[in-house]
Parts: sequence; structure tokens; C-alpha cells
Amino acid sequence: MDTLSRAVRKSGADAYVIYASSRDADMRYLTQFVTSDPFVYFKKVNENGMIIISQMETGRASRESTASVMTRTQAGLPEILKSEKDPWKATAKMIAGQVGKKVLVPPNFPVALANALGEFCTVVVDNGTVAAIREKKSRNEIRAMKHIQMITETAMGVGVSLIRRSTVKKGILQCDGKPLTSEMIKFSMHSHLLEHGCTAVDTIVSCGEETAVPHITGTGPLHADEPIVIDLFPCEEKTGYFADMTRTVVKGKPSAEIRDMYAALRDAKELGISQVIAGVSGAAVYQAVVDFFKERGYESDTRGFVHNLGHGVGLQIHEQPTVGPAGRALKAGSVITIEPGLYYPGIGGVRLEDIGEVTTKGFNNFTKFPEELIV
Repeated sequence: MDTLSRAVRKSGADAYVIYASSRDADMRYLTQFVTSDPFVYFKKVNENGMIIISQMETGRASRESTASVMTRTQAGLPEILKSEKDPWKATAKMIAGQVGKKVLVPPNFPVALANALGEFCTVVVDNGTVAAIREKKSRNEIRAMKHIQMITETAMGVGVSLIRRSTVKKGILQCDGKPLTSEMIKFSMHSHLLEHGCTAVDTIVSCGEETAVPHITGTGPLHADEPIVIDLFPCEEKTGYFADMTRTVVKGKPSAEIRDMYAALRDAKELGISQVIAGVSGAAVYQAVVDFFKERGYESDTRGFVHNLGHGVGLQIHEQPTVGPAGRALKAGSVITIEPGLYYPGIGGVRLEDIGEVTTKGFNNFTKFPEELIV
């Protein structure tokens, strides 16, 4: 019996139901179908999943989806709408007519639909079964993520190359006679990604004092002699999978504090990577790095190392498992990041991030991009 069927049976439900577009990672994973409009997916115990979709999308869904396909007409929606004008209630009645008297739904199921569905059947909220299934990647998923990571590294190379080739005028990096800005670096990297079928949002290119705030995206001219943190996490449109990586560089001469922080950071990342193996807890890997930083004189509180050591990556940029205080045993086949960072207001911040697969032998690092503080 498959994992989702077991969850349905354990809950006493007749079926598992999702209502979402393929922007929802669980929906895309279960159906392999891509559309921006929400649709219904349901799965009964030991039966193939079924999607209910508009007539216009039926042909494409039949070719692309791993689930069976039913039109809304076949599911009775037009007839229901003759007597029920509320769209949520009509959709709920259509679903109930296909799935039975008790349904298991994901935590992010629409509240309005859940309330309407409750008039026809019992609704039970699942505790994240599909997210847990997605945690362990198939070989096809691993191949897809290695591919997007390769593209990510070429885009990172575009950004770092602009910084390397820049000149300095009055402490400001210059490119083609004008200030080199965070926005210019992002645009160049994003353009490269688009050419290779990938998109990126919220890309971080921060500089100087900005780098002391881990996830500030950065804006304005880049400065010489100061840390520049580039954190890039694009998605490949064809597959829906993400990659993630971070590098910190300086054009010019970094301060002694930044050089020391970076040296500790590189050692911390290598330590974290060395601790990863299937069966070890994410919490233990995180704590090893916390202890290491403490030995080197860096805090893990409101300054210093202030975030988790890593996270799962897949159809979402942040998914299970966690490499932090709440991290449980890592599973072979999970794809995670290892990303220590140090952040000090008045000095700046540094972060390095690699991505790779948890295996029974250790960490299969997908990241090949060099680590160079001074460029």
C-alpha cells in the first residue's frame, strides 16, 4: 500500500483531497500537471489519483498528468450549478459526489471550501503526509535538481564576473562608466536564468552594512572593500524544482574582521558537510556548527550565527527536512543546503551555501562553484 493510501486508511477517510493550482508543491508532485488555475485532485485507498478539471484542459492533462482525468461536466458540476449558485458549495457538492462521506485534506486546504465540504461530509486535516513523501527524492528528481544547480552556478558566475571586472571610483564599484548596483547584478543573473528556462525572485545581492541582516535583498551601488553576499535560488519552469546557493565576495581589501569571519565560515561549512549522513539528526549537525563557532569566538544568538544551518529543497525552496534545532533524522535521498553565516552590525555579514543529497555514505555535494572571498 502506498504512503498516501495508508494515511487515508489510518484517518478513516474515504479519500485524500486537494484543491489548488500547480503552484502548490503537493499538487504538482501528485499530478505532474502544470496550470495556474485551481483544480481538484482526489485519491482513494489503493486507487490511482484522479483530477477534475475544465474541459479546455482535459486533452493536455490526459497527456501530461500521472493522475486519471475527469472533466467537471463528468463530475456533475454543470447540473449542480443549476440549483447551487454559491461556487464554493457547488464545488464541495461535486467533490462529495466523487469521494464519499469522509475526506482527508492538507493543512493549507481553502477554508471556504472546507466549510462548504463540511455540509456534505466529515473533513479531517492531514499532518503533512505529502510533504513527508516529497522529502525523499527519486533519481529523476535528483537529476533535475543537479541540472538546475548547474544553471544556477553559471548565473552566479555572471554576477561574480561583473564584480571582478568592475573598477573602483571613490569607493564605489563601476561598470561601463556608471556605478555597479545590486539591481544590475540581479538583472544580469536573472536574464541568464531566463535564457535557460529558469526564473528567480527575491534574489539577494547585499553589500556592506546590509550584509549584517541575513535576508535583506540589497539595493543601490556596491562598495569596494566590503562584503557582497549573493544568494540565488531559482526555479526551473519545466520541472518546477529549485536550486539554492550563496557566495560572499569582496572587491578590494576586506577588513580583518571579515577575513577572520570568512575563514571560520569556510571551516564551519566543511564541518557541517562532514557531519551529514543518513540517520543523523539535523539538530545534531546544526549543534556541531554552533559549538564550532563558539570555540572560534562567535555567538549563536542575536548576533553571529543566527539561523538554521540548512533546509530541504525541492518543489519548494524551503521544505523538509530541517537542519536546525528542530531537525530530526535525515533520510537518504533528501536534498538539503548547508549554509552557515555570521552577521555583525557595524562589521557586516558573510554566508556560504552549498546544496546536495543526503546519502548513506555522507553528503553528495551538487555545488562546484569556487569559494573566493577576494575577486
